[in-house]
Amino acid sequence: MSRVWPWLLALVFTFWVLLPIYLIALSAFAPREAVYAWPKALWPREVSLDTLRFFFGVEGVWRATATSLVVAGLTMLFSLLLGAPAGYALARYPFFGRDLFRVFLILTRAFPIVVLALPLAVLFLRVGLYDTPLGVALVHTALTLPFSVMVSASLFLSIPKELEEAAWTLGCTRSQAFLKVVLPLALPGLAATAIFAFITSWNEVFAASVLTLQNKTLTAFLLSLLDESPLPFKFAGGFFLVVPALVFIFAVRRYLFTLWGIASR
Repeated sequence: MSRVWPWLLALVFTFWVLLPIYLIALSAFAPREAVYAWPKALWPREVSLDTLRFFFGVEGVWRATATSLVVAGLTMLFSLLLGAPAGYALARYPFFGRDLFRVFLILTRAFPIVVLALPLAVLFLRVGLYDTPLGVALVHTALTLPFSVMVSASLFLSIPKELEEAAWTLGCTRSQAFLKVVLPLALPGLAATAIFAFITSWNEVFAASVLTLQNKTLTAFLLSLLDESPLPFKFAGGFFLVVPALVFIFAVRRYLFTLWGIASR
């Protein structure tokens, strides 16, 4: 019986996670009139692309999607360029206050974006970053950077330093040893970290809504139309927002364990 409980819990958790996604997909691929039907059928009686066609036919959807891709791509790039070197420094170089720095790094997530939204909007208006993909990407990077640093540090800690030292004895510089020895071993974990940053940016809505006016991301665009949009539009938009996360997670499912700082030696 003790072996059955973990499987039952996993089954319940899987059902709890997948049921909303399934219901959203069911309505997204149903005819528009079937979206308003009640009671809802748990199995598609007819598959139709009318709802999705209606969604993509709304003016501004494709522009908002392109903006979201740009912002998420920049967030992913910045998170890796800043997070990986910081994580390597935490893992390899002892310095005074290193543990305290880790704590303060985590505490940055304790500041809600709601509190910082107005000062950020004023600052971005002054420096010309308001209503730009770069400005939103910088805020999203601030949200994902603590995670990127901590996971990167765990990854580099799991890679034996003796491998680098062996490369040094063979004539490699520190940078060459990092690029040729350490980085290839850490790539799976860094890829998972990049995917996390992309998904976080893709789904973030509050900062994107406050810091944009014309160049809205897809989440901010859908939020602005939430009250006046019909039900099929909402279901199609929800499904379209979920798809990238599912695709990316499926693509890196083999490496998701590295998100917890575990790497193969």
